[in-house]
Amino acid sequence: MILSCQKISKAFGEDVIVTDGSFHIEDHEKCALVGINGAGKSTILKMIVGELPLDGGNIALTKGRTLGYLAQHQDMSGDNSIYEEVKTAKAEIIETERRLRQMEMEMKHLSGGRLDSLMESYNRLTAEFERANGYAYESEVIGVLKGLGFAEDEFKKQITALSGGQKTRVSLGKLLLTKPDILLLDEPTNHLDLNSIAWLETYLLNYPGAVLIVSHDRYFLNRVVTKIIEIENGKLMMYSGNYTQYAEKKKMLRDAMLKEYLNQQQEIKHQEAVIEKLRSFNREKSIKRAESREKMLEKIKPVEKPVELHAEIHLKLEPSCTSGNDVLSVEHLGKSFPPHTLFSDVNFEVKRGEHVAVIGDNGTGKTTLLKILNRVLPADTGQFTLGTNVQIGYYDQEHHVLHMEKTIFEEISDDYPSLTNTEIRNMLAAFLFTGDDVFKLIGDLSGGERGRVSLAKLMLSEANFLILDEPTNHLDIVSKEILEKALNDYTGTVLYVSHDRYFINQTATRILDLVNQTFVNYIGNYDYYLEKRDELTAAYSCANTAGGTPSYSPGSPNTRLPGSLDDSAAVSSSKASWQEQKEAQARRRKRLNDLNKTEQRIAELEDRDSSIDRLMTQEEVYTNSVRCQELAMEKTGIAQELEELYEKWEELAE
Repeated sequence: MILSCQKISKAFGEDVIVTDGSFHIEDHEKCALVGINGAGKSTILKMIVGELPLDGGNIALTKGRTLGYLAQHQDMSGDNSIYEEVKTAKAEIIETERRLRQMEMEMKHLSGGRLDSLMESYNRLTAEFERANGYAYESEVIGVLKGLGFAEDEFKKQITALSGGQKTRVSLGKLLLTKPDILLLDEPTNHLDLNSIAWLETYLLNYPGAVLIVSHDRYFLNRVVTKIIEIENGKLMMYSGNYTQYAEKKKMLRDAMLKEYLNQQQEIKHQEAVIEKLRSFNREKSIKRAESREKMLEKIKPVEKPVELHAEIHLKLEPSCTSGNDVLSVEHLGKSFPPHTLFSDVNFEVKRGEHVAVIGDNGTGKTTLLKILNRVLPADTGQFTLGTNVQIGYYDQEHHVLHMEKTIFEEISDDYPSLTNTEIRNMLAAFLFTGDDVFKLIGDLSGGERGRVSLAKLMLSEANFLILDEPTNHLDIVSKEILEKALNDYTGTVLYVSHDRYFINQTATRILDLVNQTFVNYIGNYDYYLEKRDELTAAYSCANTAGGTPSYSPGSPNTRLPGSLDDSAAVSSSKASWQEQKEAQARRRKRLNDLNKTEQRIAELEDRDSSIDRLMTQEEVYTNSVRCQELAMEKTGIAQELEELYEKWEELAE
């Protein structure tokens, strides 16, 4: 065990964060701390690192172990460049290197015993330098920066010129390079694009230390963590497995608790009815029997009723009218902010009922495209056409549609006067505004809270074409699930930008990937996009010189949008590189196949190992010496094979 939190308590006035909560984290374990917004996740991290005092309980970090913490918001200043700032994480190695160079200079002027003594110190220090991977620290710094989405031409940018999101990425890079024994990460994916999130997943999976993550990114949690710590209504609960397994177990547990509660309530009502009937007889014996039953009833320990789930609020998003089949047609669209070109000669169509997700790296122009379609920005070239009866509902990250002087309740009621107070409160409760929260001024809200108000208004808009820019930013998991269900039940058309892969998987029927200044089209969800991305990118590399948007759909593997994929000259000129790409794809498929088989075998052996442990506790087994010996030998064999498989898995996952 590396970290232990025992019976911790914390409250801010009447607002109770946690009461008598306990959890622990083992060496090398990857854990997530989950809960709705405001549940106290960040507060718990701050208590662990000592930024906030505990009201009760204790937190213990194993002696000699180091802890690293990434907060959500970074207050970073100074004249360092991005590269110089991140390199400070390797200060000890840099100092060791400086001392080695100094020793080398001194050796030129020494001889005899003094030289021998210095050589001995030099050899010892060189060994330390090599153990710390000193010769590769610069490439390690560059690798982390690129992995977190910084291009080489950004390395010289000064910290003072960076946005809040960029500063968070710099802080994350420094933290990863210090390699503490346990990492505490508060929303580490908030300012990362899809490629950077995927890189961070791989980094954390292979990280030798323990990790505790606060995140609402369910896809990320599914990939990285093996234990979930949940905070709900001031209580802490631990679940083994990733997010999906936790959600399934939590539902099963809640259903079982609800069943137990309902059964007990039924039994109490039955006993009360019997007692009332006995008393109605009004005889000494019947009254004594009634009193006996009352005493038994008083001794029953009440089963607590499970908390009502936000997900039980059913939101309905309905368009006021049906649009034509052709909702949006984009032709030869281009946009630049000289000298940077975002995209050029873009062509695509959106049909009625489609849910289209636009993805791509940060800075490629996704939000700009949505602003053009909403006529917030003009296009440089090309045009777009909206279909018959198309009514747009737009959600933007800046929340221009809100009135800063109004309360949250007024913002909804003024725009939708036909709604009752109860209907407005139910809508706002779905986005975590309850009680007196609804009377807060819009101008006093955080960016995330304003985003939730904008989404609530959008849900009521009755538009038949929703255009959404990062709709899940700052939403907790429960709110995301409510939004997902509303969009999946929506009969209109949706075009949105998002970095939330789980959300995309749940809601998208098509993906447009903005890469190399144009769009690659995938007819499917995010998992399908991952499956076909390399193949399409290779096809796109052949098509790019003649324009057009490559496309791939599950039902028609050879389908392409009009473009140069059938251009024989382009195919001929790229034949050699195409063959290399196909070979690389084949190697990648084999590696992934081997990785999958290895994971399956590990799971089989671990299940068998657990099964043997259970068998050894059974009397008919532990009293049978022959059977015990057989099982012990099998367990030893499993341990040896697992050790080999773990090494193989690490190699394949590199």
